[in-house]
Amino acid sequence: MDAFLSVLNAISGFVWGPYMLVLLVGTGIYLTLGMRLRSITKIGYGFKLLFQGRDKAKQEGEGEITPFQALTTALSATIGTGNIAGVATAIYLGGPGAVFWMWVTALFGMATKYGEAVLAVRYRETMPDGSFVGGPMYYIKNGLGKNWQWLGFLFALFAAIACFGIGNTVQSNSVALAVNQAFNLPHWITGLVLAGLTFAVIIGGIKRIANVTEKIVPFMAVVYVVGALVVIFANISELGNALSLIFTDAFSGTAATGGFTGAGIAAAMRFGVARGVFSNEAGLGSAPIAHAAARTSSPVKQGIVAGLSPFIDTIVVCTMTALVIIMTGAWTSGETSSALTAMAFNKGLPGPGDFVVGFGLIFFAFSTMLAWSYYGQVAVEYIFGLKAVTPFRYLYVILIFIGAVINLDIVWTFSDVMNGLMIVPNLIALLVLSPVIFRITKEYYTGLTRLSGMN
Repeated sequence: MDAFLSVLNAISGFVWGPYMLVLLVGTGIYLTLGMRLRSITKIGYGFKLLFQGRDKAKQEGEGEITPFQALTTALSATIGTGNIAGVATAIYLGGPGAVFWMWVTALFGMATKYGEAVLAVRYRETMPDGSFVGGPMYYIKNGLGKNWQWLGFLFALFAAIACFGIGNTVQSNSVALAVNQAFNLPHWITGLVLAGLTFAVIIGGIKRIANVTEKIVPFMAVVYVVGALVVIFANISELGNALSLIFTDAFSGTAATGGFTGAGIAAAMRFGVARGVFSNEAGLGSAPIAHAAARTSSPVKQGIVAGLSPFIDTIVVCTMTALVIIMTGAWTSGETSSALTAMAFNKGLPGPGDFVVGFGLIFFAFSTMLAWSYYGQVAVEYIFGLKAVTPFRYLYVILIFIGAVINLDIVWTFSDVMNGLMIVPNLIALLVLSPVIFRITKEYYTGLTRLSGMN
């Protein structure tokens, strides 16, 4: 078993190594420049479309869920344990400067998310039951042609396997550990409750999942961000120093201090980029599966909304975690992962700080399980057809319970590998189909300019 775990760790290190990170960020830069920076300059327009997309009665075009619901479903997967444990790990390994590189990754990741959603809507399909499905396997199949279908199959296979790891067992395990530490509740009880709640939601398909995520995601994000802001304002005198550390250490490295062993520029960049990508999932290919179900009159409109995801996930939520860790001085303690975040919140907000982190871990993980159940369902449906959907849902729920009560060292690593492998076919499709993205983007904004001129 130890030998197998060592092999998995070696594969994971290669899959998530420098070449993959360069490919991910490079694709984001290429798409950002190809769209003339619109993914960044049109953030305000994106939020306007997002809030317009809340009203179900006013949505035009075909689809099953609103643009707002599509984004909250995608965010329910990305706003997860990475926002709590991932940020802390990045700072522990790369110092405060890692936060700067997380921001850079997010800004360019907005173009990647935009491109994924544009292609997902452009090449989606309508199933016999009237549902809309899309994502990398469909824009590979319908955009690249029959000769590339094997690549779409590989993506679906990797996604189907990954959903049982990163989206399922590791999430229920994280919640079971947090609840056990906080309330001394046995893992099997937590697993049973999570499995029951998840089943009640996912049995209703994407519409029920979207109805839940549009309520739970804003609620959990606001509670967590407000808790972080309380800590930040309580230590407001340290804000300037924290921001200075983030910017200067990104280009100079961080000296050893307290329990922190020090980190160079390369470490800050590597772990900042890696954790940024892991948190907002830009390039992974998961989010476009949700956006493909959106009711919209234009692929570009949904792409603009989708592009907000890395901004909200990383620039807003991850930054809150980072500032709390740095401003309270907890980053020099030698702690890492969620334990570091919990220490920082409790130091800045004794008592309630533990609740904020515990609340975040539980709700972030639960919402992630909901979103990944749909991602896995679409992947399994692509491979085996509609007949496989019901058995998949039952298996997914059973594994939530199992994940809560077993040791998951191997599952964590295996999930990392599958997540990394999902990226390859997705980025190939994005790069090959980038002329399509650029063309319909130009057409959309040219149309907007003409309408503006007529008015």
